[in-house]
Amino acid sequence: MNTLNDYVAEYIEYCEYRKRLDRKTLKAYRIDLKQYMDYLQNISEFYSKDNLDQYITHLHKQYKPKTVKRKIASLKAFFHHMEYKEILSENPFTRLDIRFREAKLLPKTIPFHIIQTFLSTIYRQKEQAVSEYQLRCCIRDIAVIELLFATGIRISELCSLRPSDIDFVSNNLLIYGKGAKERILQIGNPEVLSALSLYHKTFKSDIDTCGYFFVNRLHKKLSDQSVRYMITHYAKLAGIEQHLTPHMFRHSFATLLLEQDVDIRYIQRMLGHSSISTTEIYTHVSNVKQKDILVNKHPRNFMEVNEG
Repeated sequence: MNTLNDYVAEYIEYCEYRKRLDRKTLKAYRIDLKQYMDYLQNISEFYSKDNLDQYITHLHKQYKPKTVKRKIASLKAFFHHMEYKEILSENPFTRLDIRFREAKLLPKTIPFHIIQTFLSTIYRQKEQAVSEYQLRCCIRDIAVIELLFATGIRISELCSLRPSDIDFVSNNLLIYGKGAKERILQIGNPEVLSALSLYHKTFKSDIDTCGYFFVNRLHKKLSDQSVRYMITHYAKLAGIEQHLTPHMFRHSFATLLLEQDVDIRYIQRMLGHSSISTTEIYTHVSNVKQKDILVNKHPRNFMEVNEG
């Protein structure tokens, strides 16, 4: 007789080879389902509605709402698979109320002048480089940061870019996003194109050896953590006190485009959001545009009221 452990192992294999889910999603499923197994320990009725209900309460006591939401989603997907395979006659989630209020956290952005200062610092470091190694690092780091801000690309997407994903003839970037969705973005800024072209020329042999577009000092694929360290390093050099992350460049990309009156549906496609509701959170952040409208364009400004 199969145990929960057997069913989970079969499900992970199904997700990896049949659904072709990405590495990070598979890792999250493994962690979330193992936690459920650890919670139940030797309880055989893993499909019990009561056991599942108690576990969800346990999750709410341990984690923040966003994490709980993800862990519940992992369990829902697993039990849906069990029902689909007819291992269970009824999905325990069918009669389970899992709704809860989740706080809307506004995305953290980087002010325009801070991004300008940040970029200026990296370019200055390049000009002041005292060794070939330092110069090469700056050339790569400039290309990374310029691309982050120019396209709003996710850090995982950037680190997974292949040389063939960047077309230097048409200046197009092919991005493989979440859910195996592809999107193509045009790189329109000449400084960004110049930075990418210089990086490609400087690191061509390393790129060919590695197989990925962005490489580290060991000639391997550049990691998310390396980019985070890179950003922290230059922020410190620039005297920027705000804690910066790769994702904040994505948030800033979206918010600043909104403030330039770019239609939100274009931004949705550029970010690779499947739902417009995900993109709409940026409308709450765009306070600069709101202030400009209310201070300079409100009809009251053009009224002449006779007070006496």
